[in-house]
Amino acid sequence: MVCDAIISSALGPWPLALTPRYEFKLMTGIYIHIPFCKTKCPYCDFYSFTPSDTQKDSYLKAVLLCLSSYKDKVKDGVDTLYFGGGTPSYFGGERIKKVIEYVRENYNLTDAEITVECNPSSVDEELVRCLSEAGVNRISMGMQSAVDNERKALGRSSDRRQVENAIRLFKAHGIDNISLDLMLGVPYQTRESLKESLDFIISQNVKHISAYMLKIEEGTPYAEMSLPLPDEDEVCELYLYTSDYLEARGFEHYEISNFALKSFESRHNLKYWHTEEYIGIGPSAHSFFGGERFYYPRDFASFLENHAPVPDGKGGDEEEYVMLALRLKEGLTEKGFYERFGKSIPTEISERAKNFEKSGLLTVTEKGISLTKKGFLLSNNIIAELLY
Repeated sequence: MVCDAIISSALGPWPLALTPRYEFKLMTGIYIHIPFCKTKCPYCDFYSFTPSDTQKDSYLKAVLLCLSSYKDKVKDGVDTLYFGGGTPSYFGGERIKKVIEYVRENYNLTDAEITVECNPSSVDEELVRCLSEAGVNRISMGMQSAVDNERKALGRSSDRRQVENAIRLFKAHGIDNISLDLMLGVPYQTRESLKESLDFIISQNVKHISAYMLKIEEGTPYAEMSLPLPDEDEVCELYLYTSDYLEARGFEHYEISNFALKSFESRHNLKYWHTEEYIGIGPSAHSFFGGERFYYPRDFASFLENHAPVPDGKGGDEEEYVMLALRLKEGLTEKGFYERFGKSIPTEISERAKNFEKSGLLTVTEKGISLTKKGFLLSNNIIAELLY
């Protein structure tokens, strides 16, 4: 079995193209990329480095200047603000607070979900106080594993106790919407050690879990190492076990890699999967706004000197909508497709989907098309077959 579900890969140019009839009137999301880490994990290829305090201050100024260039273009307000990285908590609570205050003063920030990614080892009382005062109401924490030898192999500096302490601090300051990251298929991981991590997560009473399969990226230290990894079939079994375990405890497997208690789905990430508008700020950040896709290059100095993003073509067409919708448990719905494009799901897609339904990988009803959990594991291949 080929487990490609968690791997983000371009499917190449698609043969179908349809200009959306949908006019965006929903609120916009804002993503702020913080390209800073105290140390680099051996599996990570995200754009980040270890900065000086001067570089942190320069970056804050550049982010605020970049935000100023969009404020008159966002007409319907902002309802999600997400700080990702890198390690946003390493940027410092006061700097994050200043960014949030700027957005609140210059945008219509209404009933917003404000998320900050954190490494447990960089969480302390001062950081938590700043984030709470700034109105942060959601935390995404990089735990990856609760098992010591797995965490050590992943280059994680914090331990289980630090994760517990960080969660306790956030809850004490009124932030209880907490998500934990879990990695599957990591060195030394077995079903028994995965259960230990899952048991720990449940004991912490968090609202959301993101479970990602480890992918070995070129150019990372892991790519040069011989690692004691589970094989592909074992990783697939770990994925299905995780889904069954969490669903039995009240979590909905609402997206390929994400689980949430009722009403605690990531509102910001749902914008990506619903093909709604968002603005990404910072080196390597991508945007979909005004029907266009654009991005900032992976270059810190360039971002400080020139805040102009690079065009990346049109966005929101039929194929993109299909690909992203099928990442969700609800899948590609007739209602959603008609509202976006003024037509039913193309017959050729529905007919191709029935072939996968026979194999238990898809469900096809009058309401639409959705992947099963086993289908999630082959999502890239299935989506490519549906679209070609």
